Amino acid sequence: MEVHLLDGTYELFRHFFAVPSRRDPTGQEVGAVGGVLGTVLTILEDGATHVGVATDHVIESFRNEMWPGYKTGAGVDPELMSQFPLLEEALEALGVTVWAMVAQEADDALAAAAAVAAGDRRVTRVYVCTPDKDLAQCVRDPRVVQLDRRNRRLIDEAAVREKFGVEPESIPDWLALVGDSADGFPGLSGWGAKSTATVLGRYRHLEGIPGDAAAWEVSVRGAPKLAATLSDERDLAMLFRDLATLRTDAPVGAVDAWRWPGPTDAFPEWADRLRVGGLADRARRLAERRAPG
Repeated sequence: MEVHLLDGTYELFRHFFAVPSRRDPTGQEVGAVGGVLGTVLTILEDGATHVGVATDHVIESFRNEMWPGYKTGAGVDPELMSQFPLLEEALEALGVTVWAMVAQEADDALAAAAAVAAGDRRVTRVYVCTPDKDLAQCVRDPRVVQLDRRNRRLIDEAAVREKFGVEPESIPDWLALVGDSADGFPGLSGWGAKSTATVLGRYRHLEGIPGDAAAWEVSVRGAPKLAATLSDERDLAMLFRDLATLRTDAPVGAVDAWRWPGPTDAFPEWADRLRVGGLADRARRLAERRAPG
């Protein structure tokens, strides 16, 4: 059994800027929703049986209380934001499991679902379908991998090491030092991607980095200054790591609940509203092919 976990927020943003505008009969923009539905159907047509989609029902989360500069929904196009609830309802009509996150983030739901699936002995592989660097921390060979569908790239532990210079388990530490502009925290001054990869490649976690650069067993340019910065701002680094660490306690249920049962009776109406020809027929034909007997 394989499990496919899709980052609905990423997909909605991607389609919003990639597909032509399309409006339903009421004038509501729905182009991105139709694009994501097409992507999900393609995943199912390619053989996926157990699928879950996580969305940020609201952009803000508990992390906004931890760090005032953390990302918010400010500046997001209203016509994009308005499509989140539509996407969630349309996916449910398609029969797909949806985790619409409010207190936590879509990434937390994906991390939680990956952990649940990895703990199920029947699951041979978990595909976390997003190129988002935050999700790299979930990669565990050979069971859990990322899948960048757009670039047709499988991201395993070796690919994480190649890109970031650290093991998947060190990604939150890497982000704490380098920062994450997309999520709104800056990292520590002077700590770039190369120096961070070199140090964490040896020590793995913030706690393992010696406070005195003279004790470092790696050669890094400006090491004394970097060590001093980390010493002075260790609490801040720990906070940033906490922000970057995905939670695995989101209520995502069990693997069996993610099996696609086919579209509901409401899906044809949704397909008509989205004005994407063939969606309802594709879903119906796929369900018929998979019907027992």
